[in-house]
Amino acid sequence: MQTKSTFLRLKTQLNLIGVKKTFAFCFLIFVLLFFGCSPKFSNVALPIDDLKEFSYSGPSILEDKWWTAFNDEQLNILIDSALQSNLDLAATWQQFLASRAIVAREAGDKWPQIAASAQSAINLPEPDFVGGENTQLGLSANYELDLWGRIRSSVQAEKFRSEASLYDYRTAAISLSAEIATTWYQLIAAKKQLQITKDQISTNEDIIKLIRTRFVGGQIRAVDILRQAQLLESTKEQQIIFETNVALLENQLAVLMGKQPQLSVTFETTDLPTLPELPEAGMPLELIRRRPDIQQSYAVLLAADRDMASAVRSKYPRLSVSARGQLRSNSFQNLFDNWAYTLAGNILAPLFYGGRLSAEVDRTQAIKQQRLLEYGQTTLEAFQEVENGLIQEIKQKQRVDNIGRQLELAQKSNRQLRVEFLNGFSPYLDVLISLDAEQQLRRDYIVSQRQLILIRIALYRALAGGFETEREIDNQ
Repeated sequence: MQTKSTFLRLKTQLNLIGVKKTFAFCFLIFVLLFFGCSPKFSNVALPIDDLKEFSYSGPSILEDKWWTAFNDEQLNILIDSALQSNLDLAATWQQFLASRAIVAREAGDKWPQIAASAQSAINLPEPDFVGGENTQLGLSANYELDLWGRIRSSVQAEKFRSEASLYDYRTAAISLSAEIATTWYQLIAAKKQLQITKDQISTNEDIIKLIRTRFVGGQIRAVDILRQAQLLESTKEQQIIFETNVALLENQLAVLMGKQPQLSVTFETTDLPTLPELPEAGMPLELIRRRPDIQQSYAVLLAADRDMASAVRSKYPRLSVSARGQLRSNSFQNLFDNWAYTLAGNILAPLFYGGRLSAEVDRTQAIKQQRLLEYGQTTLEAFQEVENGLIQEIKQKQRVDNIGRQLELAQKSNRQLRVEFLNGFSPYLDVLISLDAEQQLRRDYIVSQRQLILIRIALYRALAGGFETEREIDNQ
């Protein structure tokens, strides 16, 4: 009995030594491969050679919150409110939070998976069987050694996708701020046009009264009264159009701010702003680093690169370690007297999968190349937006000046024709045509001013970088 007991103790000690050696060996392999087989990035450079400077540039520096350049306090309030209450923007933020959760989920594969189990049963006695209890407690662990960085590449891919989701949120915030500013100044222009139209209706009504008086005196034809009445009705039609535009734009602003359009939301409109100097365009490389939509495209490219790296490393052997311990007894009092454990290592080497693994590598490589080309296209379109904005603003300023000169000439011409008409030197048709042209030019001048502001907003949006919102600040 003593010899047998000594043998059992010796066997137990040898088993423990073997376990320790196994753990030490696995840990050594893990350390060596962790620091020696780190996946590398490949071919993620911008597919555009020799970046050129922009054709035009201005002297003013553009702030991240670009809308402050208009010095419009009401606009600042509208945008600040919309950034907190707009539902689309809030939904985009939740999408980013979901992407962060995916990163945490995938990162869990880098750690051992440990599970506990418990079982208790009562065996009822039968004629030839004695009943009793059967209680089991177990603990199991499984861990895959990331020999080639396959798991690490997958986690990195999700991290880059999460970054892309954050850049999507920042792009949405910039788009929302631009849409608010665009709608706001369209509303101001529509109200100015509506007021001009009301003034023109009053003027046309006064003229009808005047020419009717002259008609009684035989100094004007009946057709002139009809033509003036037609101009009056045409101006009233414009009033209906502008009243509709004002209502629709107010509804749009309410929805952008996360409010119901049915609610009576009052917007204290001001005048159209005087534009500051043209913003500094900067270097194209600065634009690439600043614009969140370009950063989003680059993050998606890096995620595709990590997907490809993971697919390549899926073709390599995998080494996993598993351990299991269990307590078992026919009674709970003796549960901790009997226990057993197992420790196993497993190597899985892909030999033949019918070309599935190689096809997955080809697929991820093609997607990476697709993302690379999309990254280049996004960059080119960003350059185009800046170039278009600069050219359009320069030309639109010329157009505004031209319409202003036309309006000034029309006013002088109209005053002169009225004097000639009152003195009997010009027919009223000339006065009517001149009046119609002047009134149309007044409306066109407001439209041209509005368009110049919208072009500046588009240019600010094209040059703008990401800015931190309250949600980002609160989650730092």
